[in-house]
Amino acid sequence: MESMKKKIRIEYPLNPASGSILWGAISTPSGLQRWFADNVSKINKTYTFKWGKTETRNAEILNQRTESFIRFHWIDDDPKTYFELKIHYNELTKDHLLEVTDFAIPGEEEDTRNLWNFQIEILRRICGV
Repeated sequence: MESMKKKIRIEYPLNPASGSILWGAISTPSGLQRWFADNVSKINKTYTFKWGKTETRNAEILNQRTESFIRFHWIDDDPKTYFELKIHYNELTKDHLLEVTDFAIPGEEEDTRNLWNFQIEILRRICGV
């Protein structure tokens, strides 16, 4: 059952990345298109993500704070689920950390983590971190 999805949190150190570059990469259609999906467009608060020729999913922005976090909800998913990309900045070390929160069907947590690991590797390359 879909509402039984488990929350997953994964942290990725991204050093040394500029907060504004990182924010652009996780919150704008052009930024997301460079690492998350093949094509990303936005109308108001709805983002359309396309992968390959056939897969398309729409996500709505539930909440965001500039240069801090953005939370999306897949329109076709369980209403209690979301995926969130949150930037943490450590003043002392000048390091950035990207915290990803997502939901996975029990038994598929590892697949979800692997998918994020793969995507974040691309993000690291495009942001030069």
